[in-house]
Amino acid sequence: MKFSKIIIWALLLTFVLVFSGQALSAEVLRTYTALDTNEAKIYIEAFEKDTGIKVEWVRMSAGEVLTRLRAEAKNPQVSLWFGGPSPEYIAADNFGLLAPYESPVGKSFLTPSQKDPDNMWTGFYFGGIAFASNTEFFEEIGMEYPTSWADLLKPELKGKIAVAYPYTSGTSYTVLATLVQLMGEDEAFDYWEKLNENIHHYNKSGSAAVTQVGLGEVAVGISFSHDVVKKGPAAGYPVALTFPSEGTGYEIGAMALIKGGKEPELAKKFIDWMLSKRAQELMKQWFRIPLNPEAEIVEGAVPASEINLIEFDAVWAGNNKGRLIERWRDIIGQ
Repeated sequence: MKFSKIIIWALLLTFVLVFSGQALSAEVLRTYTALDTNEAKIYIEAFEKDTGIKVEWVRMSAGEVLTRLRAEAKNPQVSLWFGGPSPEYIAADNFGLLAPYESPVGKSFLTPSQKDPDNMWTGFYFGGIAFASNTEFFEEIGMEYPTSWADLLKPELKGKIAVAYPYTSGTSYTVLATLVQLMGEDEAFDYWEKLNENIHHYNKSGSAAVTQVGLGEVAVGISFSHDVVKKGPAAGYPVALTFPSEGTGYEIGAMALIKGGKEPELAKKFIDWMLSKRAQELMKQWFRIPLNPEAEIVEGAVPASEINLIEFDAVWAGNNKGRLIERWRDIIGQ
């Protein structure tokens, strides 16, 4: 009897040790993302299913991620940052926060403008700055949807526009950098002072304005085109998509290894996976334009060829972010 009990206890101990060892050895990737929470879940859950790697993640706006990474520079808490415009990553690289990696998956198709020359960040999607307009509001007042930057200054839109803070949102900083490159710096800040008269409020997140337009809280929101489509008409809300006729800026959405991150090999696997045809086609659910040419583009997504784009200099935008944000806050008082 005693011998049987010893055998049973030995088997139980073996079971505990084996499965404890497996739990302890489970691979975990820690990351920050600037994508919408619901969108990030799509990619993270698919990555976990495809690779068996668990992902622990926190969602913040791109500007907030940059602030967090700077605060954690001496003791990084994540190994990867994915999502958000490339100027945010360029600014992060200037602070020495990123580590280089050239993905063998993207090597054959990423163009020089879609990745860092020293491989400090890697692009994985495209999106253009656009306007979201509440169709019911414009029908009621008998006014055309805005199709130019000048249209946003019309008195009928006083207190009717939403946009994000350019210091918390990569989307809104792209708007600011676009205006500076399109108009010239002094003219761009003069324009934003006038635009501020028509701003109902500022958000922390760039895509939040689209939701507010759909709910009728404001008449116009400034955001990326994929967010306008996804959170507007694709969600059943009365939202129209237009682009400024004078020209608009765009993002190459990026991802990067964090310098000193504890799981660099897992982060590399995520970057490689995110550039695959399989992962890139998951972006159809959010109307993004993939960079992998083998991936299909969903109907309703707007490619670069259909937008009047300016010669947007992302490197300049990243290198001048601190100075432009400081000037914006001085002028706008936010």
